[in-house]
Amino acid sequence: MGCKSVMKTGFLCRQWGVLVVLLSLWLPQSFSQQTTSPPPQQKNKLKFRLAGYPRKHNEGRIEVFYNEEWGTICDDDFSTENAHVLCRHLGFISATGWTHSAKYGKGTGKIWLDNVQCRGSEKSITDCKSQGWGNSDCTHDEDAGVVCKDERLPGFVESNVIEQVEENRVEEMRLRPVVSSAKKRMPITEGIVEVKYKDSWAQICDDGWTPKNSHVICGMFGFPQERKANKNFYKRIKKRAAKAKAKIIGSVNRLFAERQQNIYRLHSVACTGNEVHLAVCPLQFYEANATRACEGGMPAVVSCVPGPQFSLGNGQKKKTKSTFRVRLKGGAKIGEGRVEVLKDNEWGTVCDDRWNLLSASVVCRELGFGSAKEALTGARMGQGMGPVHMNEVQCSGQEKSIWNCPYKNVTSEDCQHVEDASVKCNTPYMGYKNSVRIVGGRTTYEGRVEFKKGSKWGIICSEGWTTKEAMVVCRQLGLGYSLHAITETWYWDGSNVTEMVMSGVKCTGNEMSLSYCQHHGSNINCKKTGTRFAAGVICSETASDLILNAPLVQQTVYIEDRPLHMLYCAAEENCLSSSAAKANWPYGHRRLLRFSSQIHNIGRADFRPKAGRHSWLWHECHGHYHSMDIFTHYDILTLNGSKVAEGHKASFCLEDVECQEGIAKRYECANFGEQGITVGCWDLYRHDIDCQWIDITDIKPGNYIFQVVINPNFEVAESDFTNNAMKCNCKYDGHRIWFHNCHIGDAFSEEAEKRFEQYPGQNNKIS
Repeated sequence: MGCKSVMKTGFLCRQWGVLVVLLSLWLPQSFSQQTTSPPPQQKNKLKFRLAGYPRKHNEGRIEVFYNEEWGTICDDDFSTENAHVLCRHLGFISATGWTHSAKYGKGTGKIWLDNVQCRGSEKSITDCKSQGWGNSDCTHDEDAGVVCKDERLPGFVESNVIEQVEENRVEEMRLRPVVSSAKKRMPITEGIVEVKYKDSWAQICDDGWTPKNSHVICGMFGFPQERKANKNFYKRIKKRAAKAKAKIIGSVNRLFAERQQNIYRLHSVACTGNEVHLAVCPLQFYEANATRACEGGMPAVVSCVPGPQFSLGNGQKKKTKSTFRVRLKGGAKIGEGRVEVLKDNEWGTVCDDRWNLLSASVVCRELGFGSAKEALTGARMGQGMGPVHMNEVQCSGQEKSIWNCPYKNVTSEDCQHVEDASVKCNTPYMGYKNSVRIVGGRTTYEGRVEFKKGSKWGIICSEGWTTKEAMVVCRQLGLGYSLHAITETWYWDGSNVTEMVMSGVKCTGNEMSLSYCQHHGSNINCKKTGTRFAAGVICSETASDLILNAPLVQQTVYIEDRPLHMLYCAAEENCLSSSAAKANWPYGHRRLLRFSSQIHNIGRADFRPKAGRHSWLWHECHGHYHSMDIFTHYDILTLNGSKVAEGHKASFCLEDVECQEGIAKRYECANFGEQGITVGCWDLYRHDIDCQWIDITDIKPGNYIFQVVINPNFEVAESDFTNNAMKCNCKYDGHRIWFHNCHIGDAFSEEAEKRFEQYPGQNNKIS
């Protein structure tokens, strides 16, 4: 339709013509701009990278490029499922873990996402629930990190997604001693600080070097404190080397001398002393072509003070008196475990709210280790029992003790034991792995144990080889806990070692090396010396940890006079004292102390009987199987520790009676089912079943100590055997009995435990 036929005035047609001209001028410009400036959806295309130090190429702080700006993700509600999605963004097939509390250092700029909740199958992080882009109440202290599986997605081509970190970074470091005798002593506490540079080692210029820098270095190498190094000694060595260099003649010798020169990589290091790694400190790198580096200076030298466990050189052989108000429990290696603190003479745990590397490092150094490698949350080292003493611990890193840090007291609504905080500390290198190995196994976690004596490898006699000895081997090799101690090995003989070099090994289970355990020395005494009877181990990263509910014992205890005619089965299973054999059966009665036992598994692996179902013992009288011949010991002791009455309980049924919320039962005894106790569940031996008692017929009135010990023969491996005993004060007047102060064996301070054992009366309170 033309203009004339529509418009009746020339004015309107002229206006329309102008509009057409303007459009013809604007549209080509618009289309031409499209090739250089992306539309909004392209402009906001997401990119991802890994950042922070120290780290490997497949781990780091996760950063997102959104709206033309790089930013981080908050660790609130973060999960492994989130990490899976983000690792796929980065070109890896999946995630193996994630980190919180800015483990790889604090980021800068925006915190783009908070409260991210993925299912793990999403194709993009945008498909996950969150507070929305830029909506966060976090600080960079809460930056999340990911650890990706080091395997790339097939066909992943976006190589620019992973941050191409510049060459200037600090990862691997060492202390190099200059005196030959110092190289042979472990641990190495003093030397020149060197950083890995390409395929060699480089030094740090000591110009402006401070004790705070040394403090950080010592913490990295597992030492709690630094000390002043004798710089004059190193200056003399430097002068001597310079004179020797001046005398060298000839091109070959000159090249050798040049190779001996210091290669300086870093200078102007300015740590505050709180950092857990030198890479986090402000520092400067020398340019590759720098010709006059560190003029007038010398390589930085650090001298460290070892903790008491390492300064004695005895690997915990001698037990030193502990005055610490903090301890680590449940860890497989020395320097790691659940953090427990002593308050009012009772040990309790620390809640993981705001738990970070600064607070963890204070704990590590207080205990004689270095700075913290990891600050773990969510009861990663197993759940504790008893009170939770601290919450929201906020150390600055300068404190001498965690008790000097600001913290909040805890109410039952604030924290549960599923939130117990843990640490992994830096510990000195002691070279323990060099003297023991396991060979012939199906995996690296099992095999025949071989010990190096001098320069010769040999096997170990398996007579008396128990879980305790196997625990030391697994710890020494860094393989976790002992799952089984093997006394008859059928492993493939891959090393051709047949000579026996050690026998009579007896460990407490706490030693850091097998060489610190008792043994026969050079006098080998073993009845079966063949390789088939060599000691072996199966190690595991996780283990169970059984603990008794002490308050329930105190609440359920009572006395029963039971007629002999009702005790035939109990007598057959040796559940009565020896004097019962002389009784006038079936007349008369036995006086029984009865109580209930609720046994929790607070470890990180299910508790399973050592023997398989094929070897369980059937007891006709009671009509059930025993999966463990002795599962618990029951004892009544005098105040000087003498045993006046005893009982025992075979594990005729280990099953999950109840579990924590969200945990499913796995084991039940019905229909000859599998036996065990799942992590987070508990078994219950009620007071009214046979043998759940101690026969006290022959006991005189008085004050006693009542004791229950779970897994007394260490048949099944646990992460912590020190909490297997439970004790109560016991007062018996010949007719009635009272229990007081029932507690787990390691729940009180040493001072309170001594007062408990010197029990003056029934109302003695431990405080």
